[in-house]
Amino acid sequence: MPLIRISMRRGRPASHPATIVDGVYRALRATFEVPENDLFAVVHQHDADEFVFDANFFGFQRSAGLVIIQITVANTRGVTQKKALFAAIAANLQQEPGLKPDDIFINLLEVKRENWSFGGGVAQYVA
Repeated sequence: MPLIRISMRRGRPASHPATIVDGVYRALRATFEVPENDLFAVVHQHDADEFVFDANFFGFQRSAGLVIIQITVANTRGVTQKKALFAAIAANLQQEPGLKPDDIFINLLEVKRENWSFGGGVAQYVA
């Protein structure tokens, strides 16, 4: 049930958005036990003046190739799984499409299971 939101600057090769979604999804499947076909992702591409970040916060060397990944999930995983997810996403995206490690920013949002409706106006996890 993860909801993936990916933000980046406009102007990347056409294959990058789908490749990035795939890398994040494969990491979720491997570390968070996300079932097959449980894929919901939105990719946002912004002009440079709409995509603002500090290039050196926390000692990193971010470039215009920065990708911000925000994933909303149920609050059911521990720190070990979260660390594994972050590492798997970074490894996948470094491999394909070749992102620099400093250009991979991940934010995990945890919500209660009762906060999900997958359709029909029904809270499937608590119905």
